[in-house]
Amino acid sequence: MDYKKTVIIGASPNPSRYAYLAAQMLQDRNIHFVPVGIKSGDVLGQPILNLKDKPKISEVHTITLYIGPQNQPEWYDYLLSLSPKRIIFNPGTENAEFAAKAKENGIEALYACNLVMLSSGQF
Repeated sequence: MDYKKTVIIGASPNPSRYAYLAAQMLQDRNIHFVPVGIKSGDVLGQPILNLKDKPKISEVHTITLYIGPQNQPEWYDYLLSLSPKRIIFNPGTENAEFAAKAKENGIEALYACNLVMLSSGQF
């Protein structure tokens, strides 16, 4: 597995959702991913961890967000506690307040599309 362990926040078992497509692209590139969300089920054989449980996840390289800015504030502290190297704000998740908090904690904040980054080799 690649060292860029990626936590998918807003994971969904629905194959038509972008979060699911991101998981598929990560798996295709042998990048370890951890699906976390409020929906139960699994993504490509991995159980979705319940976001409300604030699961402990170690050695996180990237958090990729698939929850809207209106739903992010209650998770700021939890997501920052995972100590990622970067947070990717996918289209529709852009949040200047959270991006600023990330930067204050030494975390790179990118407004980008995870799918484009993976398919163009920028991940």
